[in-house]
Amino acid sequence: MTTARIDDAAEALIIEGTGQRPETADLVGPRAHVKACVTGGGKTWKATFPLQASRWGGPSLPLPTGTYELRIADVDLDDVRLAPSVLTGVRIALNAGTVRIAAPVDPVYETAEGRSTLEERYVAQAGGTENAVFFESFYGRSVGCNPRAIDRELAARAPEVRRYWSVVDLSVEVPEGAIAVVEGSPQWWHARGAARLLVVNDWLRRRFARKPGQKVLQTWHGTPLKRLALHRPGFDPRRMAAVVKESRRWDVLLAQNTYSERILRKAYAFFGRPIWVEGYPRNDALTNGDPAEVRAALGIGPEERVLLYAPTWRDDRAEMVDFVDAELLARQANAVVLVRGHSRTLEQGRDRAGARVIDVTGYPETARLLLAADALITDYSSVMFDFSVTGKPMYFLVPDIDHYRGQLRGFYFDLAERAPGPLVRTQEELAAALDDAGHVAAYADRYAAWRKQFNSRDDGHAAQRVVDRILDLGFVTP
Repeated sequence: MTTARIDDAAEALIIEGTGQRPETADLVGPRAHVKACVTGGGKTWKATFPLQASRWGGPSLPLPTGTYELRIADVDLDDVRLAPSVLTGVRIALNAGTVRIAAPVDPVYETAEGRSTLEERYVAQAGGTENAVFFESFYGRSVGCNPRAIDRELAARAPEVRRYWSVVDLSVEVPEGAIAVVEGSPQWWHARGAARLLVVNDWLRRRFARKPGQKVLQTWHGTPLKRLALHRPGFDPRRMAAVVKESRRWDVLLAQNTYSERILRKAYAFFGRPIWVEGYPRNDALTNGDPAEVRAALGIGPEERVLLYAPTWRDDRAEMVDFVDAELLARQANAVVLVRGHSRTLEQGRDRAGARVIDVTGYPETARLLLAADALITDYSSVMFDFSVTGKPMYFLVPDIDHYRGQLRGFYFDLAERAPGPLVRTQEELAAALDDAGHVAAYADRYAAWRKQFNSRDDGHAAQRVVDRILDLGFVTP
């Protein structure tokens, strides 16, 4: 196996072989695929693989961490070797055509002793001393959601505030002017302790020690249909203790609406501290954004119909559900199908492929995908409460609703009674519903009631209101 740690200086992986030169050579990972430039001939040949790639019109960034398969047609991979002096300082060993790309963290800090040293240094750090914000979205797997929208507003209004972003590796693009800190690195631990404000949308992991004057804004990441935290089925004392311990780390909780405010306060035992009901900053883009710009970046024509399939994750499986044959759906609906897996399936799954199918699981901002889509297909995901800002049609593909509602999670309300679109159980039923324009009028009253309850504060100015509060309370200084 080849193990490479990719940083800004790592540009290429070079494989050498003997004999007839292959026509193509590919390095294929679950979320990235690069082709080599194959040169040479006669007795030897060389395949040079770029270790950076650009997606959706963005900048060229290092490949995501993970295991990659080396594919070279008609070549025995046991006979190839790495070119000398490639990736200086990187641990490399080639074995049966498998390449493992790791995050750019010194291996010494991946040992138990190394991790312990950094944690103890962090705990002892004075901290809370920098006029800075430490942002994290979905455990560093992406740079999006409410934290990103707050970052953009804060950067515009308080440019002197330093902005750190927690990322799993450097394939995750951070906003302009921000500083990427790779999780587990000394820089990550220092930034987490030094920043006066932490803005996160999920649990704080690893060993967290609040510093004097440090504040935590928990934005959360969706209005809940499925039961959360203390409300989940089954009595588990360890889970309950973990929930209470976690929520005590938060100073402020953000809610999209008053419905969420009531549920989140009880589900996380978040008593005696403020909840800001300001709408979701991430949804400002649904009012202010340009769908044509997003479509162009994805390579979609302005006149094409776009369906976004975005199911939630399942507690009993690691990968995205496979209830939809996306390529078949594209033909059935005469549309481009965007496939958006949940952030929890990002590392375990593999991009879907097919004619008129675009896997956007790794796309940084869900809201921009909602903006670009003509219709949403989901199940129990909180994305339903965001997409309704647009007023565009929604469809609910729920073949496992009885199992999900009765055993996995449970619901806060009856989706069948209140959903602003049809519930279907098969792809055939979904295709028929997509072909029936009459359902839009049939669900109009439900849709209006839904938006009144859940989207009253999603007016395009949520980020402005949240940053107003941050600055007024002195969490950071402009």
